[in-house]
Amino acid sequence: MKSLKYFLGFAFLLVLAAGCKKETYDDVSFVDTANSPDQLSVLFEITQDNTGRVTITPNGAGAVSYDIYYGDGTATPAKVQAGKNTIHTYAEGVYNVKIVAYSINGKTTEITRQLTVSFRAPENLDVVINVDPANNYKINVSATALYETNFRIYFGDVPNETPVSFLEGATVSHTYAAVGTYTVRVVALSGGAATAEVTRSVTIVDPVLLPITFESPTVDYTFGNFGGGNVTIINNPQSSGINTSARVGRMVKNPPEVWGGGVITLGDPIDFSVNKVFRMKVFSPRVGAKVLLKVENLTNGGISFEREATTTVANTWEDLVFNYAAINTAESYQKVVLIFELGIPGDGSANFTFLFDDIRLTNQLPTSLLTLPVTFDLPGVNYAVTDFGGNQSVDAVDPSNAANNVKKTTKPNGAETWAGTTIGSGFTSAIPFSATATQMSVRVYSPAAGLPIRLKVEDRNDNTRSVETEKVTTVANAWETLVFDFANQATGTAALNLAYTYNMASIFFNFGTAGDGKIFYWDDITFLPVNVAGIALPLDFESTTLVYTFTNFDGGDATVINNPQSSGINTSSKVGRMIKNAGQVWGGSWIGLASPIDFSTLRTFKMKVFSPRVGAKVLLKVENQTNGGISYEKEVLTTTANAWEELTFDFSAINTANSYQKIVLIFELGTMGDGSPNFTFLFDDIKLN
Repeated sequence: MKSLKYFLGFAFLLVLAAGCKKETYDDVSFVDTANSPDQLSVLFEITQDNTGRVTITPNGAGAVSYDIYYGDGTATPAKVQAGKNTIHTYAEGVYNVKIVAYSINGKTTEITRQLTVSFRAPENLDVVINVDPANNYKINVSATALYETNFRIYFGDVPNETPVSFLEGATVSHTYAAVGTYTVRVVALSGGAATAEVTRSVTIVDPVLLPITFESPTVDYTFGNFGGGNVTIINNPQSSGINTSARVGRMVKNPPEVWGGGVITLGDPIDFSVNKVFRMKVFSPRVGAKVLLKVENLTNGGISFEREATTTVANTWEDLVFNYAAINTAESYQKVVLIFELGIPGDGSANFTFLFDDIRLTNQLPTSLLTLPVTFDLPGVNYAVTDFGGNQSVDAVDPSNAANNVKKTTKPNGAETWAGTTIGSGFTSAIPFSATATQMSVRVYSPAAGLPIRLKVEDRNDNTRSVETEKVTTVANAWETLVFDFANQATGTAALNLAYTYNMASIFFNFGTAGDGKIFYWDDITFLPVNVAGIALPLDFESTTLVYTFTNFDGGDATVINNPQSSGINTSSKVGRMIKNAGQVWGGSWIGLASPIDFSTLRTFKMKVFSPRVGAKVLLKVENQTNGGISYEKEVLTTTANAWEELTFDFSAINTANSYQKIVLIFELGTMGDGSPNFTFLFDDIKLN
């Protein structure tokens, strides 16, 4: 039994041996391709006991060994393996120590460094400390001295610090973990017991960079004040509206100078290569306060650029815009200067106390304040809009007229039922609603008829003051002018309050339905100085529900009256009357229609006229709703006196690609009226025939 056990054990060893394969590693091709050693350096450490004993530690990338030539006449160099050092005793003197580094394949690189061995204390120690231009938390240190062998540096940011040794001619770097003021100590050593040392304070700060928000606890936002300006950084005392941040800047303008302000220096020059629009939030005690934002060169104040904006609200945060499009980008600017109310000496009161925040550089002008009518065609006007609820609006061209600029709004899948678009950031002045002028119009190109379009107006500084109304499209893939009457507010919304200020408008396409990809084009947002809802051709002035309001100009005075000459071809009860008073020879009146005139088939106007004399000139003109330069006119002469006749105006040559929505009447163009019966005309039944 015992012999069988030994036999089985021997058999197992044979199987194990047979299953093992010998691995060989004989590919040494990497040796031939190895590079020469690189980044050679050496460190000298000397004992401070007047013995001249120096420890020499070489270092280099790719080196496996070194030859150290002591430079003191010793014939044979010391052989040092990578990571090791050699110790040699020198007499006092200056020596050129040569280090030859060997790579694995025998390639060499060498350097020579000067070694000073002195038992005299180092003298004339000079230390240079610079903050690294690429990293404000990093310093670079170098040092020189007489009689020194090496230096040791303490950076002052950790307890029980182990110093770093370096030689003259070398630069040693260190990166701090946090801002603060640190004591840097550099000690120069020689072969004697005496040393020399220098201590320097280094302050590490975060650089002030754009945007300036005043929120970082590590950034020093100190302003330099001048001329009576006094800028401090405080807790936000007006946390509301567009600015609920914790910290803001406060400028108190004191006497004596009209140009008193503050300046802050940035850590780097401002990059104007792409972004050239400054924006800054301001809280002003009054409307109309001037705010100047200026940038200057770091060392030459004569190299500067500035723009001034004016506050438009009081005791409310607003975002002011400073357009720097014309700045000379070849110059360098690193200071930001703020002056409030330039030209007026401050008095330090609440009336001269301003808050400011979020100074930033953008690449676009912000959403602008616009002037009605909004046509999207004026050069230099920023027609940016603000979408919400998922809407997507872009600039586009009229799908029926490539020369006309419009907006294109997509209500994509997933957009909210209430998705809309705000027109600019409001209007330059309040919409002048009155008891007889409660309407606005918008030209809309809808993908389908029967879609509800809602228009909302509000106070841009108080969105609780708003009114909404709604119209339904009547055509598909064609332009129509929708007239929105705010006297008839949408169900469930507030009514028009003429005591409120309405200076912002938003439009909602297919209101009440979630987005499904429908695309709308829109144009010509217009306030109608008279109510024109329902006003259309023919104009017979007989409706008891419509208000036929004429807009008079330069002496013309048109009104609707009971027919004082009910006879002949016109026995209707109501007619128009034009009295031409003194003013201008072109004095007349116009009336707006609810929608553009359709000239697709009919192009001849007819109008009944009662003239005090034969040969009186009667001009009938049609105009675009928002652009009076888009027009067409014809003039005819009366042929009878004190009797109704029907005049004909041939519009066959009119450009039907344009839109016309106003009818203008001028009697006796070229002759000044005097308001007498000789300049009093009746008219009626204006129609396309």
